[in-house]
Amino acid sequence: MGRNRRKANSVITVPRDTEYSTKQLSKGTWRDFERLFETHPAPGAYPCWCMHCHWRGPETKSKGDSRAKLIERNRRDKKTLVKQGRSHGILVYAHGEPVGWCQYGPSQELPRIDNNPRYRKFAHGNGNERLWRITCFVVHKNFRCRGVAHIGLRAALAAIQNEGGGLVEAYPIKRWGAYQEWRGTVSMFENEGFQIVAPLGKSNVLMRRTILSCRQMCRLG
Repeated sequence: MGRNRRKANSVITVPRDTEYSTKQLSKGTWRDFERLFETHPAPGAYPCWCMHCHWRGPETKSKGDSRAKLIERNRRDKKTLVKQGRSHGILVYAHGEPVGWCQYGPSQELPRIDNNPRYRKFAHGNGNERLWRITCFVVHKNFRCRGVAHIGLRAALAAIQNEGGGLVEAYPIKRWGAYQEWRGTVSMFENEGFQIVAPLGKSNVLMRRTILSCRQMCRLG
C-alpha cells in the first residue's frame, strides 16, 4: 500500500527513451493515427478505429451494410470526434513513425463499460472527483514486447494529471491470450500504482488509481 500511495502522489513523467516519443491525438496528428491503424496493427483494430468504447451499446448496423462500409463509417466517426475534441489518446512514435496507441478519456466520452452488469456493482459514485478511463492499447506488430504500451500509458497518465487529475480506471487482462488483450495487462497497471477493485468476468479486472493534479502536487510541496 505504501509503495502505491507514493506513486499516486508523485508527478508523472514519461520514460525517456531515445527511440520513442509521444504526441496526443488531435487534428494535427490525425493522419498519424490513420497511418498506424491502416497497418492493421492488431486483430480488430482496423475495422474498429477505436470506436468500440465510445458507443453506449452495440454498433448500429443497417441491413445490407458491407464490412467495408462499416469500417469507413467508424473511421469517419472517429475523425469527427477528434475534430470536436471528444476523443483523447496518445500516439507513440519510433523515429518519427507511429507505432503505438493508448486511448484514454473522461467517463462520459467512453461510456461502453457502463453497460457491463459486473462493473455497475462497483461503479464510482463520488460526483466530486472526475472519472477517467484508459480503455485501449494498440502496438504495431514489429514493436511488441518493447515497452511501447507502457510508454503510451505513462504519457496518458501525465496528460490526465495536466488536465486536472481525478480517479482513473482501467480494465486489463490477467494473462496474455485472454479475451480483450487490447485493454492492457494487470502487471503493467500495477507498476503504475493501480490497484485491483473487482473481477470483470474470468479474464479482466477493474483497477483504479487516483492522480493528483499538478496544482494539488504544488500545494503538497
